[in-house]
Amino acid sequence: MNKKILITGGAGFIGSHVVRLFANNYPDCHIYNLDSLTYAGNMENLKDVENRKNYSFLKEDITDEDRIFELFQKHKFDTVIHLAAESHVDRSITDPLAFVRTNVMGTMNLLNAALEIWKEDFSDKLFYHISTDEVYGTLGETGLFTETTSYDPNSPYSASKASSDHFVRAYGETYGLPYIISNCSNNYGPNQFLEKLIPLFINNILTEEALPVYGDGKYTRDWLYVLDHAIAIDLIFREGKLKETYNIGGFNEWQNIELIQLLCELMDEKLGKKKGSSAKLITYVKDRPGHDKRYAIDATKINEQLGWKPSVTFEEGLSKTIDWYLENEKWLSHVISGDYQDYYKKQYSK
Repeated sequence: MNKKILITGGAGFIGSHVVRLFANNYPDCHIYNLDSLTYAGNMENLKDVENRKNYSFLKEDITDEDRIFELFQKHKFDTVIHLAAESHVDRSITDPLAFVRTNVMGTMNLLNAALEIWKEDFSDKLFYHISTDEVYGTLGETGLFTETTSYDPNSPYSASKASSDHFVRAYGETYGLPYIISNCSNNYGPNQFLEKLIPLFINNILTEEALPVYGDGKYTRDWLYVLDHAIAIDLIFREGKLKETYNIGGFNEWQNIELIQLLCELMDEKLGKKKGSSAKLITYVKDRPGHDKRYAIDATKINEQLGWKPSVTFEEGLSKTIDWYLENEKWLSHVISGDYQDYYKKQYSK
C-alpha cells in the first residue's frame, strides 16, 4: 500500500494507539494525525513515533469547516479513520452543545471534504467511522447488542454519536461515499485520560482519595483492552467490507463495583499494601441522570468474518494497565491540570 491516511483524534487515548500501530505497520503509507489537543489530547502519547518519516501531526480542529477542506485539498487523503470525538458522558450532560459541534458538525465537515475531493473517483477510498456501543441504548439482564440492534441513545453523548453514524450511512447511500462503521465497547489501557473509571481510580488510590461510585455500583459494562481495539480497527481497515458495521467487544461483562473491587485488590498487591486497604476508599455518590444499566456487545460477526478476538483476559489487561500507570506517574502528573481538578470536584460532590 501507498496511502495517505488521515487519523482524527490521534493524540487521544484510542487514537494514539491506532496511530502508533499504523505508523509501524505501514511504512509505505503516510499517517497524518489530526488533533486539536483539547484536555484529552496529549502529544506525550506519541513520543515514540513523532520523528518517523511516514508520520505528520496536524494541530487542527474538525469543527473548522474551511480548514478541513483546505487540508483535504492539500494532502489528498485517500483514507479517513475518524476517531476524534467528545466522549465523556458526564461532560455531555453538562455541555451537550460541545458534543453536537464536535461529534456531529465535525463529522459533517470531514464527510463533506471527503465527498468533494473524492467525488470524481471513489475507488480505493475509505471513510472509516469509529463509534460506540452506547448508541444502542441500554440492555436488561440478558441479551447483547448486535449490528442490527435499533439505535436508542439515552445521553447527549450517545445521541451525538448516533447522529454522526446516521450521517455517515446517509452519505454512503445518497452519494456513494465508501464507508465502514464500527461500534466498540468500553476501552481501557495505557494513556487513558483520568476522567474515565479505571485511570481515575488508579490515581485516586495512589493519592488516597475517595473512589466515587455512582448509584449502587451495579451498572454493567463490556470491557476491551485498547490494543485489541486498535488491532481490530487495523483489521477492518484492511479486510472490512464497505457499507458494513462491525461490533467490537470483549465478551467481558463486569459490574462497576466488581471491577473496582478487583482493581483495589490488584493495587494493594502491587503497592505492597494490606489487603482491603484500597477498598476502604470506595464512596457511593449521587447517580448521574439517564445512566444506562447494561451494555454488552455481540462480536460474533468480526470474529467469524475477519478472525478477530481479544488477545488478553480482563485480569491480564487490567494488570498491564495498572503497571503502566505506576511506571508513568510523570505522565499522570502532567495531565492533572487545574481545570481537571475543578471539573472533578464539581462532578463527584456528594
